[in-house]
Amino acid sequence: MPTATPLRPRVWLPLVAGVGVAVVLGVYGRLHEPVGTTDVGGFLRLQTAKVWLATGVGILAFVQVVSAAVIYRPRPAPGWVAGLHRWNGRLALLLSVPVAVHCLYRFGLRFDTPRVLAHSLLGCLLYGAFATKMLLLSRPGRGSGWALPVAGGVVLTAVAGLWLTSALWFFATIGVSW
Repeated sequence: MPTATPLRPRVWLPLVAGVGVAVVLGVYGRLHEPVGTTDVGGFLRLQTAKVWLATGVGILAFVQVVSAAVIYRPRPAPGWVAGLHRWNGRLALLLSVPVAVHCLYRFGLRFDTPRVLAHSLLGCLLYGAFATKMLLLSRPGRGSGWALPVAGGVVLTAVAGLWLTSALWFFATIGVSW
């Protein structure tokens, strides 16, 4: 009977750090007193901007998946694909931060409805998984083979879930606007 090999420090240390990031964000979001809302006009304009930023992040996440598939295929990837993957990921993070900061500071972690609860938890998961992925990249040996794609998959799943529970919900409820 095969025995399970323990997770090496290069995997579990980034995992613990990522869980810590997710928990800290969740605790802060739950304990933080939300700053309230503005009038409906200003709220909808800000909400629309956040929806389009989130949609941009979703599109960039798709590019991440395609470029990662090219990088991890059996044949060598063209040299520019790794650069595209890195810079595309940086841009996705850059677009996501204002949305996340506003959501966390303005609304906190809420559980008014199942959609809002899922959205709040997915936001915490996203940044915890992202921290794990970045720490795996910085470790000697680049992750442990399987851990980096799993972390990337969790990031992608969180981005997709966040988009479904925010931007898609907004488009379906409020409508598409610029």
